[in-house]
Amino acid sequence: MTASSQTSYDALDAWIDAHFDEQVRYLQALVRVPTDTPPGNNAPHAERTAELLAEMGYVAEQHAVPQAQVREYGLESLTNLIVRRRFGAEDGGTSTGSAGPVIALNAHGDVVPPGDGWTHDPYGGEVVDGQLFGRASAVSKSDFSTYTFALRALEALHAQGAALKGGVELHFTYDEEFGGELGPGWLLQQGLTKPNLLLAAGFSYQVVTAHNGCLQMEVTVHGKMAHAAIPDTGIDALQGAVVILNALYARNLAYREVTSKVEGIQHPYLNVGRIEGGTNTNVVPGKVTLKLDRRMIPEEDPVVVEAEIRDTIAKAAASFPGITVDVKRLLLARALKPLPGNRPLVEALQRHGEAVFGEAIPTSGTPLYTDVRLYGEHGIPAAIYGAGPRTVLASHAKRSDERVELEDLRRATKVVARTLFDLLQAR
Repeated sequence: MTASSQTSYDALDAWIDAHFDEQVRYLQALVRVPTDTPPGNNAPHAERTAELLAEMGYVAEQHAVPQAQVREYGLESLTNLIVRRRFGAEDGGTSTGSAGPVIALNAHGDVVPPGDGWTHDPYGGEVVDGQLFGRASAVSKSDFSTYTFALRALEALHAQGAALKGGVELHFTYDEEFGGELGPGWLLQQGLTKPNLLLAAGFSYQVVTAHNGCLQMEVTVHGKMAHAAIPDTGIDALQGAVVILNALYARNLAYREVTSKVEGIQHPYLNVGRIEGGTNTNVVPGKVTLKLDRRMIPEEDPVVVEAEIRDTIAKAAASFPGITVDVKRLLLARALKPLPGNRPLVEALQRHGEAVFGEAIPTSGTPLYTDVRLYGEHGIPAAIYGAGPRTVLASHAKRSDERVELEDLRRATKVVARTLFDLLQAR
């Protein structure tokens, strides 16, 4: 690191400190517009975000996914945003042709509904004891603000004469909770973006370079309805479903023997998260539907995993005479595996994370699955890093009283701004 670089880092830090109250207000405004998914009526939040960005001088391209496609997917409205900023000597940075990498920063605005148990308004953006409370305050509207203000700090430094080449894109998308196919997946498929590197929303105490995959399936068990007083005249679909459930859950014992070599990821596992069926208490159920979630470690082959589950279901169903079973795949999210080109991004995040947080920032994997895999599938090297505590549990993500530490927000913004400066310096 040169003295000139340190001066630039100090300038970025100082700008972020000077504008941090504004950054907090921006995050509060984002939290105050609900984006519960389902039902997934998220175009209004995109419109509000675009308004807030316009007040800062940014034009946010609003890419609305066709309504028929959104409805078929199970959502109500969906608009993704892209902000593009290019840096280059030839025209002051407005050209798309300036040499240097294009770095995309992606965060998602959609989130699960708040549920019960809150002691703070889930849409209030209330600040208490240095924490900002609200649904999506940590995952991941916090990184709407982290990435926006890191870019603004970089632009301020550029305006003071720092030579930069390349570009930054803000990708604010609204489909992570349903798998990302109409969020980043749609933007990439439409050819609306093709960055050289991708940084996506995460937590401040580790740089994530790999994550689990996820296979979700719907299993419908068909029997024959009958009056509960004469159950022998029917075929109990629920009892058949129990046989299948037991067979599926028994697989978890075997999965514990399949361990991952990726730090932070342990072993595969299976969960049945939803069960529906029956018509009334006094009726033998004629149909029961199960929805299962199978997490896959990076070393697993999704084709083999799906075949094994289908085989387990078929064998269990065959042991309960009379039932038939339909199996449908709902989602296949492939695991994220590190691509070699992410090294400059990862090393810069680690270097500045240690400088700003005062502790070494390790790389790791996460048992979650994220939209980042979609960029990886398009050959775009990626890492996950942003505002937030050490763990998902500490953030209360998907639980009551979700919150983000404001000091984590401030420091993560500095780390991202410094990292962008390193990667875009004109040498």
